[in-house]
Amino acid sequence: MKRILVTGGAGFIGSHLCERLLEEGNDVIALDNYFTGSKSNILHLLDNKYFEVIRHDVTMPFYLEVDEIYNLACPASPVHYQHNGIKTIKTSVMGAINVLGLAKRKNARILQASTSEVYGDPKVHPQTETYWGNVNTLGPRACYDEGKRCAETLFVNYQTQNNVDIKIIRIFNTYGPRMHPNDGRVVSNFIIQALKGDDITIYGDGSQTRSFQYVDDLVEGMIRMMKTEKGFSGPVNIGNPNEFTIKQLAETIITLTKSKSKLIYFPLPQDDPSQRQPDISLAKKRLKGWEPKIQLEEGLVKTIEYFKSTLNI
Repeated sequence: MKRILVTGGAGFIGSHLCERLLEEGNDVIALDNYFTGSKSNILHLLDNKYFEVIRHDVTMPFYLEVDEIYNLACPASPVHYQHNGIKTIKTSVMGAINVLGLAKRKNARILQASTSEVYGDPKVHPQTETYWGNVNTLGPRACYDEGKRCAETLFVNYQTQNNVDIKIIRIFNTYGPRMHPNDGRVVSNFIIQALKGDDITIYGDGSQTRSFQYVDDLVEGMIRMMKTEKGFSGPVNIGNPNEFTIKQLAETIITLTKSKSKLIYFPLPQDDPSQRQPDISLAKKRLKGWEPKIQLEEGLVKTIEYFKSTLNI
């Protein structure tokens, strides 16, 4: 039995990860300040004697006895990370320093949940891990993009200077049950608007593309990455390479919900990427043949049912 810390453990992805780690027989600690996480995401885990929750902000130091750390703490949707850009940068940078310090003291293996946002509005398509990205350091998304890029740099430097056993993954658009209903992300936005019969709001002309990954596939990839041999640190893209336009996503959700919603269009926000698609060749090679199992329509059905039940729509 390993003692595993999940920062951001009450969040959308973190709660699914905690659940899976407990199923595998681990002792799990979820650390969260509940800015975007929610106790409701982990209520069903509280009766498990091998699960505990600590309310804490990763920008402040903390001391625990752990064998492994998954660092997921950071708001991930534009609505939330732009709410307080300074705090977002602090969470990525100071949070990384604090978890890396803990990993160094306890000789713990540590995984950084980085993001496809490090590629910015990419000029290379699909994106490979060797691509350096195209990020506007002064734009409204920079607090998140640059914070995550700096966190990756910190991880690599702790590895080279202090021999910390690090792993870095870059997460592409992920969706599924327990998404925050008001996080402004396209899947949850479209589903809620469709279920309510409201107009579906598309920013731009809807031709921009995304690759949507179901949360269970991500969790599987994270756990496999944590189990890779020492010395292999990544970064590794974890995402679904099947690419869809935003308009195609909206039309699919309207069909699945049998909604009468209409599509309406608004100007595209600054620095919104026009394309986003992972090259997952490295993940397939190094993560024991990992690749996404759940495709878009199947995952959307599960997510729609979740929002129906939680929002009573």
